[in-house]
Amino acid sequence: MSDPWLHIVGIGEDGMDGLLPATRAVVEAAEVIVGGERHHELSAAVTAERLAWPSPFDALIGMLQELKGKRVVVLATGDPLWFSVGARIGREIDPSELVYHPQVGAFQLAAARMGWSMADLETLTVHGRPVEQMIAFIQPDARLLILTTGSDTPGKIAAFLTARGFGKSKMTVLANMGGEEEQRFDGVAEGWEHEVPPFNTLAVDCIAAPDAALLPRVPGLADDLFQNDGTMTKQEVRAATLAKLMPMRGALLWDIGTGCGSVAVEWMRSASYAQAIGIEPRADRRSMAAANALALGVPKLQLVDGTVPAALQDLPAPDAVFIGGGLSRETFEFAWEALRPLGRMVANAVTIESEATLIALQKDYGGELVKISVERAEAIGPLSGWKPLRTVTQWSLIKR
Repeated sequence: MSDPWLHIVGIGEDGMDGLLPATRAVVEAAEVIVGGERHHELSAAVTAERLAWPSPFDALIGMLQELKGKRVVVLATGDPLWFSVGARIGREIDPSELVYHPQVGAFQLAAARMGWSMADLETLTVHGRPVEQMIAFIQPDARLLILTTGSDTPGKIAAFLTARGFGKSKMTVLANMGGEEEQRFDGVAEGWEHEVPPFNTLAVDCIAAPDAALLPRVPGLADDLFQNDGTMTKQEVRAATLAKLMPMRGALLWDIGTGCGSVAVEWMRSASYAQAIGIEPRADRRSMAAANALALGVPKLQLVDGTVPAALQDLPAPDAVFIGGGLSRETFEFAWEALRPLGRMVANAVTIESEATLIALQKDYGGELVKISVERAEAIGPLSGWKPLRTVTQWSLIKR
């Protein structure tokens, strides 16, 4: 094991004075200090070589590795392992070479200012990330703490809340917490007009109007929430499909024949950091899928233009595969080979020909075949009757 040469230090608005004596000694003994402009200002009294975050930021690991052999400190805000640089460094550099020095972070400070229990709220970040990804967490009575990306972020989030019927939600911006210039701004989403400092954390107490859009993270969103051309995996079948795909934290889905993206979008909404790649040859449907992903809070949906199986070449190995279009034995076998161990495969068929393909594949590979029939009540003049949707044959199996 190597002796630790790299220290990741969390620092707050109170700068060096807020560090534990042992942590302060580590910073004062550093030969090189890496951080943002604000971090360098907070530790300006320390004499050391100063390096700014590299551009692009992905070059950070290489820069740090070149400094091995020196006493290096990376300064981060608050807890360096909570939506911060420490996690990225820890994935790339041997943990035996690192020491973390956490500080009370923005979430803990904001929860204390608000009097909220951290066990009963969602902690999110849109710092350097698409603001739209917070949309998936807008639900009645939810409490959100959000690391923002600048002074205009609270206004954007207020607009999202208002558009979805949560305009009465209470919003509090907490700026420069723990420092002499700490400020607080309170208001409601539909009337938000505050100009706030760029370094801030947003607290949202979600309050739904009677006509608010209900967008649970449990699969089965209403069909009319998606832009579509009529060809899509319908709500009831989609819920059953996602149950078989089993969304999990950080897992990757291939959505083959993604159409308007309904399955991929619900997969990403259902588990933290879930990822999806939608493969779709039609530009109009890729456009709808991109719009749906943005509107429903999963802007990182990746879309690939191409036909299968050729379009599957060079994609990262998936944890789950859904075949909703482009079904063939060749496509299945390519995807099955790429699927990671314990990966889930689900294929839906609505035509006689594609059903025959599923039956043949099930004989060779096993798995479960089911038929899903759905009927919805619709008006027949002054009365009501049942209107059936197309019956879906579903095949599912797990790679052991």
